[in-house]
Amino acid sequence: MAKQRTIKKEVSLHGVGLHTGHEVTLTFKPAPVDNGFTFVRKDLEGKPVIEADALFVVDTQRGTNLEKNGVRIHTSEHVLAACVGMDLDNVIIELDAPEPPIMDGSSKYFVQALEEAGTTEQDAEREEYVVEEVICYRDQATGSELLVMPADEYQVTTMVDFGTKVLGTQNATINSLSEFKDEIANARTFSFLHELEALLDHGLIKGGDLNNAIVYVDKELSQETMEKLRKAFKKDSISVKPNGILDNLTLHYPNEAARHKLLDVIGDLALVGTRIKGKVIANKPGHKINTSFAKKLSKIIRAERRNNVPKFDLEQPPLMDVNEIMQVLPHRPPFVLVDKIMELTDSSVVGVKNVTMNEPFFVGHFPGKPVMPGVLQVEAMAQTGGILALKSVPDPENYLTFFMKIDNVKFKRQVVPGDTLIFKLELLAPIRRGICQMQGYAYANGKLVTEAVLMAQIVKQK
Repeated sequence: MAKQRTIKKEVSLHGVGLHTGHEVTLTFKPAPVDNGFTFVRKDLEGKPVIEADALFVVDTQRGTNLEKNGVRIHTSEHVLAACVGMDLDNVIIELDAPEPPIMDGSSKYFVQALEEAGTTEQDAEREEYVVEEVICYRDQATGSELLVMPADEYQVTTMVDFGTKVLGTQNATINSLSEFKDEIANARTFSFLHELEALLDHGLIKGGDLNNAIVYVDKELSQETMEKLRKAFKKDSISVKPNGILDNLTLHYPNEAARHKLLDVIGDLALVGTRIKGKVIANKPGHKINTSFAKKLSKIIRAERRNNVPKFDLEQPPLMDVNEIMQVLPHRPPFVLVDKIMELTDSSVVGVKNVTMNEPFFVGHFPGKPVMPGVLQVEAMAQTGGILALKSVPDPENYLTFFMKIDNVKFKRQVVPGDTLIFKLELLAPIRRGICQMQGYAYANGKLVTEAVLMAQIVKQK
């Protein structure tokens, strides 16, 4: 398995937001393992964090806009595309305004900054979603469609048809992320003249000029429109090149529009939060369908992760038996609710509980129909998580774990005598200042029976 990667040092860029027109400094910062890509608004009180997660997409007009607890990030896609294209997993993106700088309308300058910062391998495995069957999302109204199919690595193909003579039909492909820097990163954003007029009339693209967006002239350019554009872009004059592009920009590629759409797809699908091993084919992509597909894909990944029952030969010697567990945990019979630890890493743990008719709680809990109490399932899960939490200290016998919070508890199926419970807990974030947050799952008979998010504090015994 490949290791996670972040950058070696901080690096900053300064510019202006395309739609807001705000001056902004963006700083890329190294991030810990399992951080993913996170935006930080340093200009606001408390420096709120917005994770690059499809769940936070609130608007896709002229860009992919995220919002969490009332705090927004506009046009996130070009920055995220650069992070993915540079083969990174964990980056903090700090801003002092609500929108990253548009730069030249591509990801080129973000890629250059990340190259300047350098990359480094981290001590944790990279999570990757391996596509095993075709997953598709279609917008019936527009005919846009995105699908992903099995492939040996992350590949993307975009096909665009804007129904205009000036642009026509285009396509672009990368067969490896290693091609992103040289083939995709400098493909600039674009707009049609009729869209540009509407944006100006609505007070948008306040940070735009003719150097950070290609404008395709798809209608007759009236004197009134030319005057409006001249004032907006602070130009002495406005003209149309023979290839139908406004003013003096020269295309980097004949299919630059399709390449930029590919860039957008990579940036928007970064919101899945997991590296994809598969080939994405996007027909007439746009931010709305890209992010809708990202939401669908992340939901599928979460469901598969929840139902991914750990597989062990329970006849084999465990990593820790109950006696070794009691050397770490303070619990004693009848309240030791974990029999074995089968796997223990820096970020996850798997434990086993054999539920027998001799359990003392069956005497009084529905004695005519014995069912393991849900609260004790959560306690058993918590004890398993305690083993993981205490692994972070060199002398676990001198520490206790006290649970501070339990969220999102769901009981899916009854647990009865004869069942073997398998608990899997994974860190949701690195342990900091003794605070440990974990996602926990309990399985029996190959099915998910209980899940919860647990938070504990590691405290040294006096």
